[in-house]
Amino acid sequence: MTDPRSAAPPRIVVIGGGNAGLSVAGRLHRARAGEISVIEPRERHVFAPLQSHIAGGAARASEAVRSQADVTPPGVRWLHDEVFTVDADTRRVHLVSGGQLEYDQLVVCAGMRMAWEQVPGLPDAMAAPTGISNYDFDLAAKASPVLRDLRSGTVVFTQPPEPASCGASAQKPMYLACDWWRAIGVRDDIRVVFVCPDPVPFGIPAIDRELQRKLDEYGIEVRYSRELRSVDAAAGTLVIGHGAASETLSYDVLHAVPPQRAPEWIAGSGLAASDDPHGFVDVDPETFQHVRHPEIWSVGDAATVATRRSGGAIRQQAKALVKNMKAVLAGRAPTATYNGYSVVPFTVSRGTVVFAEFDRAGKLQPTVPFWRSLYRERRLSWIADRRILPWVYWHLILRGRA
Repeated sequence: MTDPRSAAPPRIVVIGGGNAGLSVAGRLHRARAGEISVIEPRERHVFAPLQSHIAGGAARASEAVRSQADVTPPGVRWLHDEVFTVDADTRRVHLVSGGQLEYDQLVVCAGMRMAWEQVPGLPDAMAAPTGISNYDFDLAAKASPVLRDLRSGTVVFTQPPEPASCGASAQKPMYLACDWWRAIGVRDDIRVVFVCPDPVPFGIPAIDRELQRKLDEYGIEVRYSRELRSVDAAAGTLVIGHGAASETLSYDVLHAVPPQRAPEWIAGSGLAASDDPHGFVDVDPETFQHVRHPEIWSVGDAATVATRRSGGAIRQQAKALVKNMKAVLAGRAPTATYNGYSVVPFTVSRGTVVFAEFDRAGKLQPTVPFWRSLYRERRLSWIADRRILPWVYWHLILRGRA
């Protein structure tokens, strides 16, 4: 008989070195689950939630970025490469460089792709001086002086349709900018239009009431149940609509967030459901194990998590995935489940936050169970979101310690 102590450790490959990938890799390494490799093509790691604060002029761009080498957990191998395809039958990851990597367990944390090209004229609009976004690090840095220095004109903010990576975060720079303009006395000279794909600001009644109060307070014009259809940057116009209805708006500044989808190689590798137009990894949304390939897992924005995607949801997802993978490696069935918890901290002023925590059924799930009104606009939530969470992210979450 073979001595189990002499068996080689499992080869665990994690695709993606963002929040989800490094959180999972760190936890797997701390659990001594096997030899962990992370595939990530970017050399720069960005803490995405801070991009809203950067765009709104409430944070420096340098606060949100570190080198990928510095944030990769100790003991985890970083492969500076990009995935071309996955062959689930042979358990190989084929890389853009031409190399390949064999695995015993595979975790897909590839995030979502910003599909700017799906809106005609949007890439050109973002390249223009008046095009900004909190969904791209460079565009967020560009947004800060544009919004800060504006004294009059029309600013249009758009929110993407679901599925999206924390899509409602598109609202954050809008509130921060309005608070700034009000503070310097020019708010009445600036027309602010918010284009929302849904009939309400968010979709959970308690949160909707808090956000609608801020929309009214700032005097923001809202176009509910409308999506961005096209942009003409040269003319400074855009078209929004729903169904047969459409409207053309002129703008001086456009803050846009594009439609989003999973990276195309996921569907091309047969890892998505055949009827999924967005191409997400077809996993059980409670256990994160692939429905057809039990050695493949996925969490974060690339997975079929059956809830609103957000960075704050990944912590519970990563904990459940690692517990379940350890069980499988030990020959047991996965038993840890994820209830769809997600969180969106809406920065509604330069010192307050509406903290939306909820499950996949849309029921409020406050971190402090007995504090049922934790979602309401508070200074304390701003301190947690702006000051505490970034430190926790860099020092604990990415190391698999939180």
